Amino acid sequence: MSSATVEFDDITDDRYGGKAAGLARLRRLGLPVPPGYVIADASAADPDAGTGRFDEMAAAGLTPVAVRSSAVGEDGPDQSFAGQYDTVLGVDSADAFVAAVRACVESAHSRRASSYGGNGSATMNVVVQRMVDARAAGVVFTADPASGRRDLMVIDAVAGLGESLVDGTAAPDHLVLDVDGSVVVQENVAVPVVSAAEIADIRAGARRAEQEWGRPMDLEWAIDTAGKLWWLQARPITTLPGDLNEMDSPLAGADHVYTRCNIGEMMPGAFCPLTASVSGFAIDYAMQMVQVVARAQERYEKPWLQVGYFYGHMFLNLTEGTALSSGIIGNSLEQFSMSICGRVIDELTPKPAQPLRRKLGNTIRLTSHALSVGPAIRRLPAEIAAFPVPTSRDPRVVVQQLETGVEQYCDVTLTHVRSSSRAAVAANVLESVLVRQAVKDGRSEDDGKAQTARLMAGASEVESAMMLAELDAVVHTIAADPAVAGEFLSAAPDVAVTGLRSASGDAGRALRCFLERHGHRGYRELCMRDPSWADDPGGLGSMMQVMVRSALDPVVRNSAPAAVDETPPAVIRLLARLAQGGARGREETKSRMALMAHALKRGYRHLGEVLAETGRLPEPDLVFFFDRAELQRLADADPAEAVGLVRSARQRREALSFQDSLDFDDVSVGRPSPLVAAPRRGATDDRIAGRPASRGTVEGVVRVAKSIVEARDVQRGEILVAPVTDVGWTPYFTVIGALVTDIGSSVSHGAVVAREYGLPCVVNTLIGTQVLRTGDRVRVDGDRGIVERIEVSSTG
Repeated sequence: MSSATVEFDDITDDRYGGKAAGLARLRRLGLPVPPGYVIADASAADPDAGTGRFDEMAAAGLTPVAVRSSAVGEDGPDQSFAGQYDTVLGVDSADAFVAAVRACVESAHSRRASSYGGNGSATMNVVVQRMVDARAAGVVFTADPASGRRDLMVIDAVAGLGESLVDGTAAPDHLVLDVDGSVVVQENVAVPVVSAAEIADIRAGARRAEQEWGRPMDLEWAIDTAGKLWWLQARPITTLPGDLNEMDSPLAGADHVYTRCNIGEMMPGAFCPLTASVSGFAIDYAMQMVQVVARAQERYEKPWLQVGYFYGHMFLNLTEGTALSSGIIGNSLEQFSMSICGRVIDELTPKPAQPLRRKLGNTIRLTSHALSVGPAIRRLPAEIAAFPVPTSRDPRVVVQQLETGVEQYCDVTLTHVRSSSRAAVAANVLESVLVRQAVKDGRSEDDGKAQTARLMAGASEVESAMMLAELDAVVHTIAADPAVAGEFLSAAPDVAVTGLRSASGDAGRALRCFLERHGHRGYRELCMRDPSWADDPGGLGSMMQVMVRSALDPVVRNSAPAAVDETPPAVIRLLARLAQGGARGREETKSRMALMAHALKRGYRHLGEVLAETGRLPEPDLVFFFDRAELQRLADADPAEAVGLVRSARQRREALSFQDSLDFDDVSVGRPSPLVAAPRRGATDDRIAGRPASRGTVEGVVRVAKSIVEARDVQRGEILVAPVTDVGWTPYFTVIGALVTDIGSSVSHGAVVAREYGLPCVVNTLIGTQVLRTGDRVRVDGDRGIVERIEVSSTG
């Protein structure tokens, strides 16, 4: 054997390139690898190097062979160089072998390798292996490279050699396996290339390799005509973001039921770890304290009992919440689940019922706690104003000041939860009475719910609606002056708002007044990273430009549906007034909660700047990708000690966009798992049932907007279909013809504002954004909670 050749079993590191090292490691694991060897530094070796070993393989019947590059740095943890260097298959003669080795060596200097990042001076080793007479071949990824999910495995398989998969000339069978090994996606499968048993073998071998390397892997395999599975290559996946589950909260119980309903409206989308550590912590604290008041738990125990944080998303723990419903009068498990999810949750197991006397006492305590929230609401403005946004340049001082602010935020959030409880009690009682009355009169439950929505529409001085009216007034002031309007619309959104804010005219004064009163509001306003309107001229400007164009449109906006002439009985009027008052209080405390969050996010942004100044962070934005405990460590650390923390923060930031693209079922038992294929639950393609939230019927063209950025394309009179709408979306309510959301209730923010603007509104469809497409024409029935598609988009 030539001194230039090395056997796989003699390779213990990556000096002969990542491909050779990977094959050697697979062999040590006991996984079948085709026999072969490596020509070390083939560019410097004799041109005939390795031919003797090739002749031996030929004599043993181990030809033809594959000749493949194994350059130093190839198939490494940072770069794969996949396809950048040459591979020659089917080599069956000495002359062809020498030519194949030469081709691999010369490919190190190729244009494609240089453009990828190769420097042409990398040591080019060459792997020589017996060709597998493949019946099927393919690749397996132990994590999904497209979604970044570590709980999925992806297998692509083709008949024959895998080269057709690599060069794109064959459409593979595409299989996605969940964490248990079940096939959850199966595409392009007419006659399956691999059997269920072969899939299981591929999965088992890939998992062994992943455990050996300690990271997600990309492996090539082939199954020969005798049915034996061979492993041809192993390399780490180099394109994955950080682990999407790294910052997950502890699971409160393996059989606990979690939901995105309700909390998905307050906290839509995926959030950075700091938001979970601040806003998520505060919401969980407040909800636990309500449980304590109602004696559903003895004391505040630990974080993440009532709220969970998984895959960057917030969830409510319904199982923990059932302790409350089982311990008070008039709130059954069914009512509890209906109020949160809009349906009875069969997966929930009720807690043991408490004695009537204890339930009566608990009910009195909880009701008093909710109804006595008035003084706490009135104290909020002064208490929040007393929190100074940090200005110190010492990161340790800033962190401690912010910790004090988080404690205050918890108290503000508790007041909001108490206020929301008061609103929910009144709205639920009103709906319960009207539904019972409807059934008694021979009408449907939906009629009772629709009547509830009509009566709730009478709420006045709801802060979110007032805020929108004031912004609308600013817009019409701009539109009334052609010169101002032209300048505002022709500028970039951030420039338009910044310029108008400093202008001396009526429109400038109106904008300054609006921002003074409502500048702390905005899209995803409880997110520490997303700026409020006062600090986001680009986002505010984009919405205002849509509104200004609409105000300049000569077409008169459709008027709200005519009011139904009905005079309900006195008891119903009283319940309606209580429900309307509850809605006002809920919106007021939500605004105060946003104001406290606004102060904190400015404080954390300042902390990021200070940490960057002191060399602990390379850029301020990374501050949002730590939790509070890590920020305390970072503030105390030397810059050199912060390197590991910074690396983790960068990976988490990269993971956020992957997390944000995930969708979840409305309820999950145990750890929530994102959907792989979006279901179409409880609906046909052309009819979706939700909950009625604002009366009236309208037909129009759909605009699906899964983010507020996509909503910037909305046109006058379109039907906005969104996952959820918080206060940041409501400026578009002056433009749209109706609102449909996946999540929400009759007292949710979107529903309240929609009623004030006479917009038909259907909430809690669960699947609206999945079934409908932009350009579809639909009929929205806000009385019955039905969305019907009457024409499919020609481009959908």
